[in-house]
Amino acid sequence: MASLKQELDAIRLSSEGDGTKPSRIPHDLLQVMHRVTHEQQQSDFRQRMPAAGTPAPLFSLPNQDGAIVRSGELLAQGPLAVSFFRGQW
Repeated sequence: MASLKQELDAIRLSSEGDGTKPSRIPHDLLQVMHRVTHEQQQSDFRQRMPAAGTPAPLFSLPNQDGAIVRSGELLAQGPLAVSFFRGQW
């Protein structure tokens, strides 16, 4: 069984191209993705992250369909998990 890192590496290679297959991500967007990832790694963001279990502040954000979602309304219905994704691919 592959480790999570191995599985994620395989997904990355299949998306970015592995030398034998072309990238599914346009080159200009792939450059932006790598630049932003590098900037995040250099920012020491992990040192500033709240500890696991720390309540998040209330927020309003658009969902994948553009509708505004309010965390307070969702929390009134029960526990809330938030997932962020990026990209246009």
